[in-house]
Amino acid sequence: MSAFDELMAFQRDTQALGQIAGRLGWDQETMMPRGAAPQRGEEMAAIEAVLHARRSDPRVAEWLQQAVAPNEAGEAQLREIRRSYERTVKVPADLAKKIAQVTSEAQGKWAAARADEDVAAFVPVLEEVVALKREEGLALAEGGDVYDAMVEDYEHGMTGAGIAEIFDAMRPGLVELRAKVLEKPAPKMLQGTFDEAAQMKLTRKLAKVFGYDMAHGRVDKAVHPFSSGSGLDVRITTRTSETDPFNCFYSTIHEVGHGAYEQNISRDYLLTPLGSGVSMGVHESQSRIYENQIGRSRAFTGWLFEEMKGAFGDFGIADADAFYATVNAVHKGYIRTEADELQYNLHIMLRFGLERALMSGDLAVKDLEGAWNERFEADFGYAVDKPSNGCLQDVHWSVGLFGYFPTYSLGNVYAGCLYQALRRDVPGLDAQLAQGETRGATAWLKENLQQHGGLRSPRDTIIHAAGMEPGHQPLLTYLEEKFSTIYDL
Repeated sequence: MSAFDELMAFQRDTQALGQIAGRLGWDQETMMPRGAAPQRGEEMAAIEAVLHARRSDPRVAEWLQQAVAPNEAGEAQLREIRRSYERTVKVPADLAKKIAQVTSEAQGKWAAARADEDVAAFVPVLEEVVALKREEGLALAEGGDVYDAMVEDYEHGMTGAGIAEIFDAMRPGLVELRAKVLEKPAPKMLQGTFDEAAQMKLTRKLAKVFGYDMAHGRVDKAVHPFSSGSGLDVRITTRTSETDPFNCFYSTIHEVGHGAYEQNISRDYLLTPLGSGVSMGVHESQSRIYENQIGRSRAFTGWLFEEMKGAFGDFGIADADAFYATVNAVHKGYIRTEADELQYNLHIMLRFGLERALMSGDLAVKDLEGAWNERFEADFGYAVDKPSNGCLQDVHWSVGLFGYFPTYSLGNVYAGCLYQALRRDVPGLDAQLAQGETRGATAWLKENLQQHGGLRSPRDTIIHAAGMEPGHQPLLTYLEEKFSTIYDL
């Protein structure tokens, strides 16, 4: 075997072990008994130690030095393995193991604190997570910016300053448009109750409508919807609320966007570094374009309106036009995952500023709740009423995902670019969506973006698919046109 072949064989086993670790995480969120958390923490730490040892194995450096890539994909494989190796060797193995153990246990403590509305119960473990992640960031940064080192894990090639520049450019337009919308009468909201079993039946139909392959996936329930896995085993979760079926349906469509991306990557890349989404920002572009530009479009909501009437009977919305307005209503709310398109990015900007301050040491964990509440009231004009609607609402910080939040808004930016290109390239798109037919859109995304996995950098992935440099203007144009129509601005 050549050095390249030996490296890829070694890497395949490493990727397989990583998938096993991911399956443990899926189980912890969906089916694991609550009392198993301490043992699961040890299990996660043990497998992380094995993965860290493999990713930092000196033979990887030797193979990288000797390997000759056979083609463009091979060059990309070497690039990604090298990037992973160079980052991994900077982090001591004991630290990586400790982070895996503490964050696994912290996840359960966050869930309990959230249920009890008890920030004080969560502060000690979050302090430990922040300290460990800052230690990791310092090792990775090697004298550079700690937060930049964190972002590199999720959106390589991007920096905190680069994100701040994009957010600063977006913010005035979002705030101005929101002010105009909130001066208008609000659309009628859903009322009554919606059987949760019927919600799950329709949500599984929606998953299939958007191209999710149930032969290689499943839909379960979790407190915080997520997707997990790649290749031949890609799982998603959703959640239900008797009074808010949109929470279930659009969480599902969102996670299907993630899941379909993973399922549609070329099988040639299975269990290789190219066999997953290239970055969290690009990943989020898929979930957001499925959920919003496609799933909340006037055409598709017309079809969904009829499906909901079939599932639940008359639910008080007069017609498809009124339903479209209801689906896209701009409303007050605390929860990021339930936010309308117009205000969603403001929720992300809040988290971005806070976690950047946590990583720099400018904000202490004990002061996080107060800082969150102050920033939220300044941004949204009303006070947080309870911790589960404030700094305890998201799982991300408990599991150490610092640098992850801004990729949600980067995904919206990328989705704006992709949607502009999609409408250009797929004639009759609205007529298809009105029939509940998404294949024109999803096939375009598979062909131009999803099948390529990690072949290109995040920026080049969007350029290749959309034919333009990533920028925020297509997203703002889309939002202005959509909400001006709905609210008669």
